[in-house]
Amino acid sequence: MIVIPARLGSTRFPNKILCDIFGLPMFIASAENAAKVDDVLIAVDDEKTFKIAKEYGFKAVMTNQNHQSGTDRINEAVQNHGLKDDEIIINLQADEPFFECENLAKFKEFATKAILKNGAFMASCFKLVDKDSAQNPNLVKVVLDECSNALYFSRSLIPYPREKCETFRGHIGIYAYSVKTLREFCSYQTSYLENIEKLEQLRALTNGKKIAMMKIKTKSVGIDTAADLEKALNLFKDRSKF
Repeated sequence: MIVIPARLGSTRFPNKILCDIFGLPMFIASAENAAKVDDVLIAVDDEKTFKIAKEYGFKAVMTNQNHQSGTDRINEAVQNHGLKDDEIIINLQADEPFFECENLAKFKEFATKAILKNGAFMASCFKLVDKDSAQNPNLVKVVLDECSNALYFSRSLIPYPREKCETFRGHIGIYAYSVKTLREFCSYQTSYLENIEKLEQLRALTNGKKIAMMKIKTKSVGIDTAADLEKALNLFKDRSKF
């Protein structure tokens, strides 16, 4: 199942999930894309978004407005659906309407194997970016161990290039967990590093958990600001590109 946490009150870009994406509210465009791969549930925190989701025919559930992270919101959404502990839940952000279906399907396959067969606690993915792109604090960077598990995520430039380094790993904010590991994740207290960086995945690393990382090639643009939205709309104005 793909669950989309649709929080209306974004601090950097208020109400961004309602922005128009070629005739659709952004979170609905993300959901319609995801629905080509798996069942979709939208976890909302506002009556307005709940009503919109229903109008477009999506399953939606109202969640607490005070959740600290999208993962906490998703956990509330799935706990009352009677899912088995080994069911894989994919967390797709509401601001990823251009994430390719092919990559989403590949990620689902990767995550299922990594979590159910290889013992990973969570799974996520990354793309290679150049140094100029990596300087942007809105683009989270990740460094990996030799087995492609995450060592750390940061808004800062990591690794710091004391030696020549032209390529960095840009994190893509899509996650997967089993129902069981999702519940465990949400039982942990928010960590010091999570609060400092404002990155929820650091809660898992702080508790010694393994996050398996998948490398992908994508043209998708995560939308954190109005400028990101303008860039994405210009890039994908020919809808055949995604």
